[in-house]
Amino acid sequence: MIKYLFALVFFWVGFAAHAHEGHTGHQQASLAVSLALDAQDKLWRAAVKDGFVEVSSSLDAGKSFSRPVRVNQVAQKIGADGEARPKIAVSAGGYIYVSWTEALKKPFSGYIWFARSVDAGKTFEKPYIVHQDRSEITHRFDALHVSAGGSITVAWVDKRDLLAAKAAGKPYEGAAIYYAVSKDSGASFLPEQKLADSSCECCRIALAGKPDGRVAAMWRHVFEGSERDHMIAEIPAADKMPDPKRATFGRWKIDGCPHHGAALAAGGDGARWWGYHMAWYDGGNDDAGKDAALFYARMDGEAWVSSPPRKFGNMKKQAGHAALLAAGENVWLAWREKDAGKSQLWLMKSSDEGKSWESPKMMADVGGTADYPLLLQNGKVSLLVWNTAGEGLKVIPL
Repeated sequence: MIKYLFALVFFWVGFAAHAHEGHTGHQQASLAVSLALDAQDKLWRAAVKDGFVEVSSSLDAGKSFSRPVRVNQVAQKIGADGEARPKIAVSAGGYIYVSWTEALKKPFSGYIWFARSVDAGKTFEKPYIVHQDRSEITHRFDALHVSAGGSITVAWVDKRDLLAAKAAGKPYEGAAIYYAVSKDSGASFLPEQKLADSSCECCRIALAGKPDGRVAAMWRHVFEGSERDHMIAEIPAADKMPDPKRATFGRWKIDGCPHHGAALAAGGDGARWWGYHMAWYDGGNDDAGKDAALFYARMDGEAWVSSPPRKFGNMKKQAGHAALLAAGENVWLAWREKDAGKSQLWLMKSSDEGKSWESPKMMADVGGTADYPLLLQNGKVSLLVWNTAGEGLKVIPL
C-alpha cells in the first residue's frame, strides 16, 4: 500500500500543481478548448490566448476558422488547462454563450464569468460575473448548459461553505456545487443556489439535459471515509430542494482530488427518456493501482439505480478523460490514451442505448501532447473532435 500511495502522491502532486497553478499566467495559447455546433452545422470554438477568451467559427469542419473575436476586453488569468477551460454553447436562436474561470491572486480562488453574443458571434456584450458572492475564494471549474427551451445553467465548484464551517469550528469535507440559472437568454442570472455539499475540489462537473428541459449534474463527491465516488442530482424547480443521489460505488479512497471528472448524457429521446449514460474514472484501492479503470453504466433516472458498470480503455496506456454522446439508440464513448510518447484517440460505439458495445477503435495517433476528446451533436451532425499540439484540431464525423 505504501508503494501505491507513494506513486499516487507524486502523480497527484504533479497533476495538482499543473491544474491549479499552470493556468494562472497569461498563456500564449492553450490546447484546452471548447467547441459547439449550431443549427447550421457551423463549428464554434472558444480558446484562450494571452489572457483573452477568443471565439471563432468554422464552416469546413475545422479545417479553417474565422478571425477570432475577443470576448473579454481586459486581460485576465484564465483557467485553460486540463479540467479547467472556457465553455461555449449556442442557443436554438443562434445566440453564442461563453463562460470561463478567472484565477485570482489567492491560491485556488476564482470568479466565474459569462458573456453572450446576440449578433452571430460578430461582437460580445460586456462580460459579467455569474455569482453574487464576490469573496476571493474558490468559484472554479465552471460548466455550461443550454436547454432546448433556452434556459442557461452554469454550475461550478465553490468553497464558501468550507470557509464558513472552518470559521465556526465545524468539520467540512471538500467543496460544494453551486449553480445559477438564466431565464432571459443570458441577459442576467438568478441568484446562485447550492446543489450539494462535499464535492471534490478540482474535477469537472458534467451537465446533461432531459427532454423536459430539466438539467442534471454529475460530479465527484467526498463520501464518508474520503471515498471519491460520484453524485448526481437534477437542478430543482424553484420551490423544491435538491435531492442528490450516489451514482457510483467504487469506494476509491484518496485524500486529494483526482482531477478526473465524469461524463454524462441523457438516455432516450422525448417520451422515451429513461435515465442517463455515465462514464467515469476510478483509481481502485489496490497497492499497485492495477485496479484503476474507466467505467460506463446506465442509470435509471427515476430509481437512481445504475446498471453493472462496464470497464473500457487500456489503463496501461493511461486511458482517461472520457467523453459521451447519445443520439437516439446510438451512444459513443471517446477517450485518450498515451503510448511511447504518442497520444491516441479511441472510440467505442453502442447501437442499442449502451446495452452492448462494438470493439474499440483507435481513431488517431499523434506525436506529443493532445487535449481531452470532445463529442458534439446538433440533431443532425455528430462529431468527434480532438485538439493536438502537433497536428492541430482533428474533426471526425461519426
